[in-house]
Amino acid sequence: MTDAILYTVGSLSGLGLVSAFVLFVVASKFKVYENPKIGQVEEMLPNSNCGGCGLPGCRPFAEALVEREDISDLFCPVGGNDVMKSISTFLGKDVAEKDPMVAVLRCNGTCEARPKVNTYDGAKSCKISAMTFAGDTGCDFGCDGHGDCVAVCDFDALYMDPVTHLPVVITDNCTACNACVLECPKNLFELRPKKKKDLKIYVACMNEDKAGIARKACSHACIACNKCVDVCPKDAITIENNVAYIHADLCTLCRKCAPVCPTNAIIETGFPPKKEKTEVAPAKVSTIEELKLN
Repeated sequence: MTDAILYTVGSLSGLGLVSAFVLFVVASKFKVYENPKIGQVEEMLPNSNCGGCGLPGCRPFAEALVEREDISDLFCPVGGNDVMKSISTFLGKDVAEKDPMVAVLRCNGTCEARPKVNTYDGAKSCKISAMTFAGDTGCDFGCDGHGDCVAVCDFDALYMDPVTHLPVVITDNCTACNACVLECPKNLFELRPKKKKDLKIYVACMNEDKAGIARKACSHACIACNKCVDVCPKDAITIENNVAYIHADLCTLCRKCAPVCPTNAIIETGFPPKKEKTEVAPAKVSTIEELKLN
């Protein structure tokens, strides 16, 4: 009995040693070398793993930065230019400097502007409601207001306004990670340049219906009237699919378009209120008779 036990223990020990040796040989043969710089670059990144760089996390982004010769098309929106400059110095590679971006909501369909025509009783999810329901208002293009964008934001840069039932972007918190842009089933979010004092001008409407239908569904809908196009001195505004669009790279923020919009579909942020022009009374011209009396 004792010999059997010893034989069994010896056999298992031998099998374990052989297996360990085989695993060692295999591991040595197929060992994958990893550049230590990858870990160092990863430590320099914010490690938010938001995917705003276009890759699934900071680790793959660090690998791309180290392994690629040309990294001019790679950028971390959360870290911004400061982080990218540090990485550029560390790797000895040139990186492109980019202007900060911020998310904007291209919908101004508040509860007052876009009255409900029916009630949605399904799951409180924009994706589900967009697939199964046309919407509880007459606008099929507007925000459903269930807050999917807020749920995916890792930087507390979004919240749902209890009055308008629309998401609001907190510019100071927004890192342009692109999560809300990808999450919105109606493509209502867009990244636009974040200028000083949050100066922005954009059309907050995506309704592609013709003017009469769009205006009936929402009083703030763009009706493609061309008035903004006519007053723009830089040809920065175009109309496609019955909706005006302001091209940020051409817009000089002259503010000529917003006042002529009949539906207030153009949003301005960061600007001081415009001063109203005061009419100056014309100077009184004395008549010859009045001059004689004086």
